[in-house]
Amino acid sequence: MIIMLKLRKYLKPYVFWLILAFILLFGQGICDLYLPNLMSDIVNVGISNYGIDHPSPEAISHQAMETLTEFMSAKNSDEVKKEYTLIDSSSKDYDKYCQQYSYLNDKTKSLYVLKKNTTNREKLDDIFSQASLALVLSVQDMAKTMNKNSSDVNLLQINSDDIDLSMLYQVAPYLKDTARSYIEKAEHTDPAISKQIANAFVRLIYQEVGLDISRLQSNYILYIGLYMIGVTLLGVISSILVSLIASRISSGTSRRIRQDLFTKVESFSNAEFDQFSTASLITRTTNDVTQIQNFINMSIRMICYAPILGIGGIILVSTSAMSAIENNANSSSSTAFISIIIGAIIVLFVIMGTIMLAALPKFKILQKLIDKLNLITREHLSGILVIRAFGSEKHEEERFDKANNDLTKVNLFVNRVMTFLIPVMTFVMNCVSIFIVWVGSYIIAEGNLQIGDMMAFIQYSMLIIMSFLMIGAMFIIIPRASVSANRIAEVLATEPSVKDPENPKSLPNVIDGKICFDNVSFRYNGAEKNALTNISFTAMPGQTTAIIGSTGSGKSTLVNLIPRFYDVTSGKITIDGTDIRELTTHNLREHIGFVQQKSVLFSGDIFSNLRYGKVDAAVDEVKQAAAAAQASSFIEEKPDQYHSPIAQGGANVSGGQKQRLAIARALIKKSEIYIFDDSFSALDFKTDAALRDALKKYIGHSAIIIVAQRINTIMYADHILVLDEGKIVGSGTHNELLRNCTAYREIAISQHLAIEK
Repeated sequence: MIIMLKLRKYLKPYVFWLILAFILLFGQGICDLYLPNLMSDIVNVGISNYGIDHPSPEAISHQAMETLTEFMSAKNSDEVKKEYTLIDSSSKDYDKYCQQYSYLNDKTKSLYVLKKNTTNREKLDDIFSQASLALVLSVQDMAKTMNKNSSDVNLLQINSDDIDLSMLYQVAPYLKDTARSYIEKAEHTDPAISKQIANAFVRLIYQEVGLDISRLQSNYILYIGLYMIGVTLLGVISSILVSLIASRISSGTSRRIRQDLFTKVESFSNAEFDQFSTASLITRTTNDVTQIQNFINMSIRMICYAPILGIGGIILVSTSAMSAIENNANSSSSTAFISIIIGAIIVLFVIMGTIMLAALPKFKILQKLIDKLNLITREHLSGILVIRAFGSEKHEEERFDKANNDLTKVNLFVNRVMTFLIPVMTFVMNCVSIFIVWVGSYIIAEGNLQIGDMMAFIQYSMLIIMSFLMIGAMFIIIPRASVSANRIAEVLATEPSVKDPENPKSLPNVIDGKICFDNVSFRYNGAEKNALTNISFTAMPGQTTAIIGSTGSGKSTLVNLIPRFYDVTSGKITIDGTDIRELTTHNLREHIGFVQQKSVLFSGDIFSNLRYGKVDAAVDEVKQAAAAAQASSFIEEKPDQYHSPIAQGGANVSGGQKQRLAIARALIKKSEIYIFDDSFSALDFKTDAALRDALKKYIGHSAIIIVAQRINTIMYADHILVLDEGKIVGSGTHNELLRNCTAYREIAISQHLAIEK
């Protein structure tokens, strides 16, 4: 199966458990397939034949043995007597046998007892079956001769009440001359019929020797009943173990898939995050993996089990249940049952094929609709304040309702189609039962089939159809699992655009931090033009390099190239003369303290968030970084101070506090390069100035790159770059740019005018 081929890497560690599960399923299948035979034995032997399961009796009177041997060949007669021991008053164990067989209480009588060590019981059964049938046939013919108006007697309708042993003993001498013809006729009669006649005859023999028939019957039914309970318990235990193994394999596989997905997503650059939306990645890591988990679980329990049940049922139908009518002269009757099952299977295939053709296309769009619903929900929750500020709740409700209704409609269609599958199959199954009983009743009436055999055939037919029901149930899971597997494979097969080199170089533990952009250009995937063009500058250690420009000029894009969130399209970026593409991303980012434009905090407390930049940072280091970032004042005002809780995304702190905590987190690393991507925008002018003064003392010789919108933040920088439409249009100090750069002067004038107002 294609899905299994895609998952073989993840299933490989569980090969032993898969083999064990298959062995247990095979055992469970044998148990389930064996039960109809036992049920047939209870009906045919335990009820119809009073628990007599062998035509060769355990004990037979001397007179009955002599009568029956007249209807055996000389060879068979000798072979029978070799397997029996004659018990009379002179026998050693006579008293013991008297207690078991009341017939021996008359010391003038004797009987034959079957030897315990006999190994030829099946052949003895055949011999006694044919002899009993030959005797009954001869008696029937004699009755017809004596009464011309007597109608034919159905062989299977003969029971113990129709035969009188004393009468048989009287007429037996008159039948010797014609016995040979009846022996030959019995040899060509259906063995099932002769066995049934013989079992009825054995009942008379047991009654004659004083055996308790009621006790024999109850013992047989109890024995087979306990046997059935034992087989059922074995099947139940196998089923439970298979379920445990399937859960172990499916859960372990989904865990490894999620782990690989998470690891792969962690390796993605921003380009890959642009390709896969966040909502889609969440769906692929959760819902899609769950679909695969359900598929593996159900596959082990049902897909593997259904063929065992179906094929085993077909084999047993052909060999066991049909053995009762395989010699029937009426060939149309003998093939009727098989024709019913073949017809039912064809109907099931047509139904399943039709349903799959209708439902399969819908499965392909279900996951995309879930992606869309996740996206809208995520946007709604993250942008709830904006939505309320603009009073757009109604619009968002309509967006959500549309996505939700689209998903609901597709799900309803798929579920309605799939729920139609099970009732239809159940209807077919019940129709098969009715047809089998209908056809079987005629065959039973003709004397060519026993009731227990027909009941066993019904159960085998149900097992065969049940296997198709299981396959039908799997058709509900397979299409969605296939789509989910493709979506997961798509993520795992995506190679990050930013990759570590095969033979990477390594920066020393301590570097100068000189950053050089050499004619760098960059274009986003699918974009028509460059976001940055021919960018060249050098950021020196111990100096502050500032970048300013209008919105969309490429400021954030430029600084995102330094830690290799994206790789340059052309040109190169070097740190201390080493091209950053020749370094591993881990080694490169170890030397960079980065504060993003949008500050992100994690759930936990302030202390855990600040130590995120350096997990082994001491308490004093944390406090010093917080003080430098102007965050200690509001932290120490809180009741729990550094152990104050932080909500998911920092929702319980203000924008300015969030920025200061993010800056402190970067400062703790004590890196040689610091990048602040518009990280002071939420700070008031007083805090901004205090923070810049503290940074000079705290950072020391490190290189600083600041992206800012406000000139007040960068006017004292050592080097200022002015960007416009992805190009450097000005470079120098604040005073130099006021004189020489029109774009910078316009920004300064606009901000000054805004302040004046």
